[in-house]
Amino acid sequence: MTDVYVIAEIGINHNGDIGLAKELIRGAQACGCNAVKFQKRTIEEVYTPEELDRDRESPWGTTNRQQKEGLEFSIEQYKQLYDYTKSFGLDFIVSCWDLSSIDLIEQNLNVDYHKVASALATNREFLERLNATGKPVILSTGMCTTQHIDSAMDILDNVEYVLACTSTYPTHPSEVNLRHMSTLSETFPSVKVGFSNHYNGHDACVGAVALGAQCIEFHITKDRAMYGSDQSASIENYANLLSSIRNMQELLGDGVKVIYDSERPIAKKLRKVDNIT
Repeated sequence: MTDVYVIAEIGINHNGDIGLAKELIRGAQACGCNAVKFQKRTIEEVYTPEELDRDRESPWGTTNRQQKEGLEFSIEQYKQLYDYTKSFGLDFIVSCWDLSSIDLIEQNLNVDYHKVASALATNREFLERLNATGKPVILSTGMCTTQHIDSAMDILDNVEYVLACTSTYPTHPSEVNLRHMSTLSETFPSVKVGFSNHYNGHDACVGAVALGAQCIEFHITKDRAMYGSDQSASIENYANLLSSIRNMQELLGDGVKVIYDSERPIAKKLRKVDNIT
């Protein structure tokens, strides 16, 4: 059985601290994740001047602009993080949030996947720019209708994984909807299906594996009480989650019924009659 591809999304939970980002990369590798993922924004493209000028208290100042700038790594810092990630044998994935960020990442890094954040799944120009990179793509489906998903899949050339997702941070259990993975599998049989988690416990990811997810993505954090909009939907004890994911894979087995060697002495002891074939 192929291992579930597990993505530890660091996202913006590094809070602009490259030391913390590296600590989270080490943690992801140590517990058995396959990849880490970051986010890249050109804030002047993603946000209007009015949005950036709004009041917002943060560790970096009193405006929205200062908060966004405080969270954003430079491309030189991303090069450091890319090299650091590769030194641990992990894949490096980026969710770009604008066209300039795609170009900047492509010019400087050889990412393993581009990840389409749910908010960008309805942007035709953005999806077509990803096609131009020739890189494999992971598509999240939060905030999307069935038509949105169908259209995005029609536009994108290189989707390897499509992920069931609900874009509420954290997601209420009644809105996780793991069975959407089955719908995606039936609709897109040639694409691998998985789950992008925003639930703040371990159950959803482990349940997704039990339902056949081939990819699991979840936000990781050092401390859920830290500053940041994604912290409350992140996993703090992600080593335990990885252990549960890998254990669930083993529990699932291959579906073929056999008598295991461990059962044979029990059968010899307890089975008094065996006269059927």
